[in-house]
Amino acid sequence: MSSVHPAPTINPSSTTPASSACHAIAPAAVQRGPQAWQQALPQVSALGRHVLLLGRSEATTGIRRQLQADLQARSLEVTPGLLNHDCCESDLERLAQLARSSGADLVLAAGGGKVLDAGKLLAHRLRLACVTVPTSASTCAGWTALSNVYSTEGAFRGDVALDRCPDLLIFDHGLLLQAPGRTLASGIADAMAKWYEASVSSGASGDGLIQQAVQMARVLRDQLLLDARNAQEIPGSEAWVRVAEACGLTAGLIGGIGGARCRTVAAHAVHNGLTQLQACHGVLHGEKVGFGILVQLRLEEVLGGNQLAGQARRQLLPLFHDLGIPCTLDALGLGQARVTELQAVCAFACAPGSDLHHLPFSVGPADLLAALVSTTSGERQPA
Repeated sequence: MSSVHPAPTINPSSTTPASSACHAIAPAAVQRGPQAWQQALPQVSALGRHVLLLGRSEATTGIRRQLQADLQARSLEVTPGLLNHDCCESDLERLAQLARSSGADLVLAAGGGKVLDAGKLLAHRLRLACVTVPTSASTCAGWTALSNVYSTEGAFRGDVALDRCPDLLIFDHGLLLQAPGRTLASGIADAMAKWYEASVSSGASGDGLIQQAVQMARVLRDQLLLDARNAQEIPGSEAWVRVAEACGLTAGLIGGIGGARCRTVAAHAVHNGLTQLQACHGVLHGEKVGFGILVQLRLEEVLGGNQLAGQARRQLLPLFHDLGIPCTLDALGLGQARVTELQAVCAFACAPGSDLHHLPFSVGPADLLAALVSTTSGERQPA
């Protein structure tokens, strides 16, 4: 049965005051397109000569080998470094030692969101140049000045704000096309959350950048609603390019411009709570966030009295079903979860300092539990 990890203290970085005037908006350079990796090699060479090449998944071993060969062909020294877990402290400590012993002056992270987060955080701590090479469009982690930290078991522990975004983001369409379609669907759900969370967390802010970021999030949502199905059905099409770049690039830009007030609310808080259950660890980040969007909209409808939230939830359900985004506890692998396990998820998501409290009304663990089990019609009550 699912095990529950104890809730840690929420990292203070997740509650950084929105009034801060310092914004880490974007990578210093972004190379995008079907041949982006090859085109970016001179820029990589200019950033460092001793590369720590980070990765994790066996599925991307071939990609990393090709990247290593291309770097070595330009006379760069490459030291491979593998994560054993998600972005966690034990891996970061081990990889920091490897970086020091190899004389690395550049961290190049190639993989999904957790690999990219680990590469950014490692470079931040060691004061090294950082290059991110996403191998899927599942998150905007290749863009942002933020890293999520997990336990060795995959439970969310907190986030860390970084001094800057990566020095170079290489968004190579050819590499991204090798990823399973499920990762793009996950990225769509994660990017969708920008609108549903930013429009709430921004409140009635009069800050022009925040207002503009929120409107960008609305446009991003509309584009995804229009293009998501075609992108999923025809990889490499114009719709696919628009959607992949929306997920991997635009979503990150919105967070950079808007800052903490345009990032996460209940959808990501639900994700963070769900990671505490072992049964959810096979569910992708964006899949948990997508379920969290539905839960947030349910909270807005029931506790906030916002009938438009109910309409928005009903609008999203058909798309999420088509994309394979989990819309029920059963689909998350929690169909047989005990009520105590779900209560632990809700307690973590509602802990002091959680982004869930950016909602304009109070939410307690019991409220969240009710939303979890009633997000879609016919959802069962926990045993």
